[in-house]
Amino acid sequence: MIELYDTTLRDGTQQEGISLTVADKLAVAQIIDSLGFTWIEGGWPGANPKDTEFFAAVANGDIQLNHAGLVAFGMTRRPGIQAANDDLLNALLEAKTEAITLVGKSDIKHVIEAIGTTAQENIDMVASSVAYLVGEGRRVLLDAEHFFDGYHRDREYALDVLSAAIEAGAAGVVLCDTNGGSLPTEIDAIVKDVRPLVGDDRILGIHAHDDTGCAVANSLLAIDAGANHVQATMNGIGERTGNANMCSILPNLAIKQGLDVVDRDLLQHLTLSAHQVAEIMNLNLSSKAPWVGGSAFAHKAGLHASALQKNPDLYQHTDPGLVGNQLRMLVSELAGRSNVLMKGDELGLDMNKETANKVLARVKDLEHKGYSFEAADASFELLVRRENGEQIGPFELESWRTLVEHREDGKVVAEATIKVHVNGERLIGTAEGNGPVDALDHAFRVAVGQRIDLSHLALTDYKVRIIDPASATQAITRVSIDATDGAREFTTVGVGTNIIEASWQALVDTYEFHHLAS
Repeated sequence: MIELYDTTLRDGTQQEGISLTVADKLAVAQIIDSLGFTWIEGGWPGANPKDTEFFAAVANGDIQLNHAGLVAFGMTRRPGIQAANDDLLNALLEAKTEAITLVGKSDIKHVIEAIGTTAQENIDMVASSVAYLVGEGRRVLLDAEHFFDGYHRDREYALDVLSAAIEAGAAGVVLCDTNGGSLPTEIDAIVKDVRPLVGDDRILGIHAHDDTGCAVANSLLAIDAGANHVQATMNGIGERTGNANMCSILPNLAIKQGLDVVDRDLLQHLTLSAHQVAEIMNLNLSSKAPWVGGSAFAHKAGLHASALQKNPDLYQHTDPGLVGNQLRMLVSELAGRSNVLMKGDELGLDMNKETANKVLARVKDLEHKGYSFEAADASFELLVRRENGEQIGPFELESWRTLVEHREDGKVVAEATIKVHVNGERLIGTAEGNGPVDALDHAFRVAVGQRIDLSHLALTDYKVRIIDPASATQAITRVSIDATDGAREFTTVGVGTNIIEASWQALVDTYEFHHLAS
């Protein structure tokens, strides 16, 4: 059995820009637990108040872990004192977890230069710390820090550190590529060398960092070479370039290698969980993230779409539904009629070949002018409906006007006035905003507020892209607006040489797409 050991809440939070509250950590722990991992490393109790509070909250029943065991992380005792007298070791016991992971030095250079102690004292620190915690009834693993660098520098000493932990009663040892500089061939050879020393009845783990871009490959090769425990983080977060990405390791083991690491029903939560964790951590999950990214199963080329209509396996390495993701057809100037038809099916739109040809011609014309419908599904759906002859909008624009005033006190105020017709009634709205686009949105809501319900519609993001920067202030501008109505999240697009006009186009699509479901 391969143990999946998640260290998002400890090693992952060392990534620049991440700072979680205790409530955040509790929420992330429950999301990770829903995936069926073996262990969740919660943090370092005693090292900071937040982690101590987190473990106390779990012990008090603030959350319930249904699949994973909780692990407290700490370091071996300090030089020159007894393990039982070390405050940080005792803080690990006070966390009341069934398992503890200790980090200990396995590189002689770090022992001498970082800790400032002797080779033998470091081994004694490992052995006595493990023995003390095991004696208190805990399952203990040793994270052998800088193991691969230490192995190259002094193989015998690195192995002696592992032996000390095993002889003291450790359940196993984890080989850490702390600096992330090892390559797959090295990992393979060294893990094969270490496996006999550890024995078949003990855990042999891998903990890889991604400084060479090989963390996932290193982890998979280590398992192939005899490791039965892998440490990684959700979305590969972590210090510097990050840790091994559990969102890639898990499906590679379960789907590609057919290993029984988690229940297949739980695996279907992976994509949602990856995005939920990223949201809590205020991170933008890359659309190109393997397995869970929005573009992981997205297809743009017309040739691909034509083949996918016949057999979805022809241009996909697996069924995206296995990890809770989905096939997405992108419509662009590179698309063919198959892209349009499949995209229409995806959106639940009734479209014949004649309409598809008209839509395709319209898309190619608009994309030549700077539009992009790849991510703007809402604008694409509206385009299809218009080409089908549907009357979409509940309003007709008469005019809009914006004014930006820089006042004597230095304050900049934007104001907009909109005149629209709803069911033959002329409505006027005026409002201020943080900028002209914000003012336009407020003014429109003021004008139609009694006629069109926009109370559930919220604009969540606003992006501007300059299409031809060489044209300077006369450049064509593409504006994308993300919005939600509480039930759906969607994106619209507008293009023009005037950024306010491009923004208004995107706003109109936002209002009209919202109206479709109201």
